[in-house]
Amino acid sequence: MRPKILTRRAGALLAAIPLAGVAWLAASAPPASATGASTPAAVLGYLHTISGNHTISGVHNKEPLSNPSQYTAQAHAITGRWPGLWGGELGFRADDIANRQTMVDQAKTEWANGSLVNLTWHMCRPDVASCEFDGGVNGSTLSDAEWQQLITDGTTLNADYKAKLDTAVPYFQQLKDAGVPVLFRPLHEMNEGWAWWGGRPGPNGSARLFQITHDYLESKGLTNIIWVWNVKDTDANGGSAGASAFYPGDGYVDVASLDPWDHGFPTSDWYQALLNVAHGKPVSLAEVGTVPTPSQLAAQPQWTWFMIWADYITSANSSAGLQATFTSPRVLSQGQFTVPTGGGTTTPAGAISGYGGKCVDVAGASSANGTAVQLYDCNGTGAQSWTVGADGTIRALGKCLDVTGQGTANGTPLQLWDCNGSGAQQWTAESDGHLKNPQSGRYLDDPGGATTNATRLQIWDRNTNPWQTWHLPT
Repeated sequence: MRPKILTRRAGALLAAIPLAGVAWLAASAPPASATGASTPAAVLGYLHTISGNHTISGVHNKEPLSNPSQYTAQAHAITGRWPGLWGGELGFRADDIANRQTMVDQAKTEWANGSLVNLTWHMCRPDVASCEFDGGVNGSTLSDAEWQQLITDGTTLNADYKAKLDTAVPYFQQLKDAGVPVLFRPLHEMNEGWAWWGGRPGPNGSARLFQITHDYLESKGLTNIIWVWNVKDTDANGGSAGASAFYPGDGYVDVASLDPWDHGFPTSDWYQALLNVAHGKPVSLAEVGTVPTPSQLAAQPQWTWFMIWADYITSANSSAGLQATFTSPRVLSQGQFTVPTGGGTTTPAGAISGYGGKCVDVAGASSANGTAVQLYDCNGTGAQSWTVGADGTIRALGKCLDVTGQGTANGTPLQLWDCNGSGAQQWTAESDGHLKNPQSGRYLDDPGGATTNATRLQIWDRNTNPWQTWHLPT
């Protein structure tokens, strides 16, 4: 077990180009080490800033909960680096449930040392207090009649489920009191039926139980939870095309994640499916066996973290492979990043409105590279939900607002593109509502003040026309 080091580990902040002169962005405390109290908004804001350019390393620590950092220590022994994300488990066996306090104490330590905290819960059936994994978690089922009872308020199984959630509340509360935001991934791999909570698509299926879980824990005042929704890269239940049938909705999800066990590393269709369903939210590889290579992460740059599953560190990886990934400039481990305190590094997601009351829109809500960015009637969809990052980017659908072809000439059109850190994706907000692209020295512009839907936006010399005034999310 890794020693409990409660002192701060100093680390360099990931260099980022600030979004300067942002008069409309609420003032926040300067970036600080993760040793301090933080918030879900701050963690999510940080994940937005690294999406497209960096990925945080992570390792899960499965049972026994009496030794809650043994696999993190293995990773350090092989790579010389502590993972940037520590994964823990709430437990299902009676002896592990009895050691939840040991696990939570370790979570506090890992946060104090500079790592993000992730919790998974392999939960027994709602009407069973403790169980073994095989036959109790894996392979257990609920009949259709039991499922309907489970998702119906006031029934015995519904009450049993909420009572089971109650057993975890004191531990989340401890983390809240310590200022530790928790990346919580309940009911994971819900698009596959190996566990009693999974394999039920549609509004009254597995996604409904996720909603119930979210609402119940939030009703307990647990405002420190970052809700991580998770599916597996299975061909069952519609494969990647069917993932959206398990999505509980934007109001219930903060991060969309994938466990690529069937295909090793996500196929392009699964990668795109996660980006599509996430609607601009961060995405992650919540469980992996073989660690992604630096080239794989570069090819799918939106993954904000990966988490190696416990004993797969040694059973599915070579020391050389682990070292290559953990030492890659793209991968961030403990001491190589900090998470800000306070409200985070991005504005809330929302519309950018302009001339004629129209909104900046991604054509057809497509996240394909090269998709036109246009003016359109405001409609509240993900195609019009933008976040403004402290790294100078403006993002929607998991990609960046981009000046086509790195162009600098008047009239160069705007598009959506993979975030790549280039000057074509840097924007500075000025106090009078102008948005400048510093590389070109030109500004976000609505050609001729058009108000026709699907008018392609462009860059142009700064002027005083009202069609260069933009209202960003608040």
